[in-house]
Amino acid sequence: MATRLEISLKEHLFDAEGAGLCRKIKDYFGWDVQRARVIHILTLDTGLTGVELEAVRKEIFTNPVTQVSVYGTSAVRFDWAIWVGYRPGVRDTAGSVAVEAISDLLGRKLGAEESAYTSRLYLLSGTRLGKTEVETVARELLANDIVQQWRIYRYDEWDPAGGVGIILPRVVLPHTPETREMPIESPEDLMRLSDERNLALNPLDVPVILDYFARPEVVRARREMGLGAPTDVELEAISQARSDHCNHNTFRGKFHYRDLATGERTVVDNLFKTCIEAPTLAIQAEKDWVVSVLWDNAGVARFDDNNNYVITGETHNSPSNMEAYGGALTGIVGIYRDIMGTGKGARLTAGLYGYCVGPKDYRGPLRPHLHPRRLLDGIVEGVKDGGNKHGVPTPFGNLFFHPSFLGKCLVFVAALGIMPRLVRGEPSDLKRPDPGDFIIMSGGRVGKDGIHGVTASSEIYSESTPAGHVQIGDPYTQKKMHDFLLEARDEGLISFITDNGGGGLSSSVGESARFCGGARVELDKVPLKYEGLDQWEIWVSESQERMTVAVNPRHLDRFMELSRRHEVESTAIGTYGSDGRLHLTYRGKTCACLDLSLFTEAFPQWEFEADWQPPDNRGLHEPVLAEPADYGRLLHDVLARPNVCSREWIQRQYDHEVQGGSVIKLMTGVDRDVPNDAAVLRPALESRRGLAVSQSINPTYSAIDTYHMVAATIDEAVRRLVAVGGRLEEIGGVDNFCWPSVQYDPVSNPDGRYKAAQLVRANWALRDICLAFGIPLLSGKDSMYVDGHLGGAYGERHKISGLPTMQFTATTVVPDISDCQTMDVKTAGDLVYVLGWTHDELGGSEYYDCFGYLGRNVPELDPESVLPVYRVVEKAIREGLVASCHGIYRGGLGVHAAMAAMAGGLGMRLDLEKVPVAHAGAQAKSGPGPRDDHILFSESCGRFILTVSPAMRGAFEAMAGGLPCAPVGEVLAEPVFVVAGRSGNVLLEEPVGELKHSWKFGAGGERGE
Repeated sequence: MATRLEISLKEHLFDAEGAGLCRKIKDYFGWDVQRARVIHILTLDTGLTGVELEAVRKEIFTNPVTQVSVYGTSAVRFDWAIWVGYRPGVRDTAGSVAVEAISDLLGRKLGAEESAYTSRLYLLSGTRLGKTEVETVARELLANDIVQQWRIYRYDEWDPAGGVGIILPRVVLPHTPETREMPIESPEDLMRLSDERNLALNPLDVPVILDYFARPEVVRARREMGLGAPTDVELEAISQARSDHCNHNTFRGKFHYRDLATGERTVVDNLFKTCIEAPTLAIQAEKDWVVSVLWDNAGVARFDDNNNYVITGETHNSPSNMEAYGGALTGIVGIYRDIMGTGKGARLTAGLYGYCVGPKDYRGPLRPHLHPRRLLDGIVEGVKDGGNKHGVPTPFGNLFFHPSFLGKCLVFVAALGIMPRLVRGEPSDLKRPDPGDFIIMSGGRVGKDGIHGVTASSEIYSESTPAGHVQIGDPYTQKKMHDFLLEARDEGLISFITDNGGGGLSSSVGESARFCGGARVELDKVPLKYEGLDQWEIWVSESQERMTVAVNPRHLDRFMELSRRHEVESTAIGTYGSDGRLHLTYRGKTCACLDLSLFTEAFPQWEFEADWQPPDNRGLHEPVLAEPADYGRLLHDVLARPNVCSREWIQRQYDHEVQGGSVIKLMTGVDRDVPNDAAVLRPALESRRGLAVSQSINPTYSAIDTYHMVAATIDEAVRRLVAVGGRLEEIGGVDNFCWPSVQYDPVSNPDGRYKAAQLVRANWALRDICLAFGIPLLSGKDSMYVDGHLGGAYGERHKISGLPTMQFTATTVVPDISDCQTMDVKTAGDLVYVLGWTHDELGGSEYYDCFGYLGRNVPELDPESVLPVYRVVEKAIREGLVASCHGIYRGGLGVHAAMAAMAGGLGMRLDLEKVPVAHAGAQAKSGPGPRDDHILFSESCGRFILTVSPAMRGAFEAMAGGLPCAPVGEVLAEPVFVVAGRSGNVLLEEPVGELKHSWKFGAGGERGE
């Protein structure tokens, strides 16, 4: 019997959730709502007795101090009510946890058909909103139609006895699973099937697939198994394996590069091999700390004599763009599983993030699917729940606003882990399934969520049809699985482990089977969320919280015993073999049988035309700007800009102290509210060594030259590590590319050739800078097709492509955590130094963007000139000569010197005449040089601001001799920020507190709009 439990705050208590809703309605729409109350609803579809229901209400779901609850309706007087709940089949994590809590209280498991569903009722009072406005609040603020359903009620329409009624989002699939053969007579037939089933097959692959199924030996073997034409399961498996997402066909393609300015032509064969694999292998041969790269779920590097660290990163753009919360949550818990599935398994130690979204104050005529404000709110909350509820710290991340991301947002996620170097005497990074090992699926169950991003196109939808567009991750279930698998690893029970991410079982089993030479899976043994799934859906579903594990038969009983102890569902669904085949059955009947060799066939290489147009050919030039009349006001304005201002409203939501390993924290300074250059963690608490991690992103430089964008991005990540005391010689990198479509089409993608050339140049920079700095790429990911559409009032669609973007994540060890440094100035009287050349480089800068310009002179990195600077900074920090250290990044010297002063709560005086300036490419200080505003806001690479005690001046200057290094000012006791121009005149003199106020509040940075 189903019943509804409503839980609300006591009437006299302040409803923070309701107040937050009122503020959001005001911020988003400009409408005033006097009061809002939130009622949490738990709908129980169980066989509990009245006595049990009352115990559940009082003992589990009601806090007697602050809450009241009732079975039935508790709604008080209101003007409008909005009910929001999940659609059928969407993961309801809170509902699942409620079932577990009830089972624990009653001391017995609930039946398989007994469920709990959560929803919310929002009561708006004292408002003049009409039905249209309330529907807008429901649709655009409270619910996402993709995964949620909603209803609105006016008070005079409300049933005071029944309330919202009993709403059960059960999944009902009146369907008998079947495997269908797909007769294919021609390439046209296969492409038609591809379109109908959303397989996204490339026409170049079609002849290879047809040839395989036409081979006499294949036909003969299939007949023996009762197979004729290819089955839907087989075509789904092939399309998944050949997708750009899984096979990286673009990066493995052949690019015919042409420089339109010089006419020079170059053929670039396989960007992955030439720009990622080759340099990484060359560097690995020289660096004994690089343990494992290029083949596993994540890269592995040596942390200390007893432990390795693990790192990887990827993106979750499309799902987040459709359902911000679910997409981001699934992204972060998914990248956690990559760490869990590396080697024989690693313990999670940190999660990282990067968000690129449209302007949060966007008011344009064309409407994105989700407004950037709501999109960002959902993304932030998704990553927050993924980390905080999983017990994983989130110590670092990026946020970047740009109109090009209105069509599709970017959500970068990365993760770090730690694992012992040896497990039972064997290297922990090595794994391999053996023939005869059981294939175990551990964790969550399989549903329609995550199948092609949509459910089957032929399906008839009803209120009981499961929403399959977007998955909702469950960090609680995954945390239990994480702990269970680590215990199983330490007991030597795991032969091989990998996650069920993109492609689900098709990917995890299909790829792992190649290590031993075969696999047989009984699809009817795969645990399902509900009955009625076809065999192909079981095989490719990406339902969350699942790992595939190979377990030797002699360890099976112990593995299952541990699984039960940790309350994790584990099921043996097949065995690994050695016959060279991937063989799938359902209730004893073969539904797919493919030779593993098919997945390594000589499929044609994708080819691209790549036409590069240098900035001069595109009419880019430096703007002619008058010198600022009010430098003080200008600095306030730059500090308040969305891409510079405080992100504290995000960072405070993320727990970066859990696990107790935080050394250099996310925030520093007297008020702990200014971000450090990088974070330093202590993943092995028994060790004095630290692990420093940083990230960087500079999309606007792409509009000038993607080569210099990538170079500057890597350089920034490196400087961030050096600034906190990291070792320059042990830096590992993770490259995450997000790129618009590079396939030329005269109608849909007329600039595809130029975007392809941008991708080539970006990878050339990745190769060149990593080789110059000696950075192996421990892991990485490419996400193509960062293109979207905006809709107008009359149904028109406008294509928009995101700026080519690469986020670079970098790690290194800190030999002794007591040597770490932070960016805040410490003592009045300390000298302020600038290290590194400042060039007249404001192209793509925050300063130019203030005035609506792009510019031409993008920051260009010279690795040979900056490396000596970095070595000196590293040595000076290690020897204790430096009181603070901070890199100069977006916004330039003025912004970052002010931030160092703001963090320390002290003042600073700068003299621009003393700043090491290079003119017209010359590494010397001569000629008239750049203007004061250019020196103050240039974003040149390779620079640091350091403060040094006068007592250490001699030693520090002796160490930095011969480098572009100069004392440019001092730290002041009075909290005032003073900058003198090259002529000696004072350009600005601003109270540090007021600068900080602009940085924190000027662009809504503290409010989290």
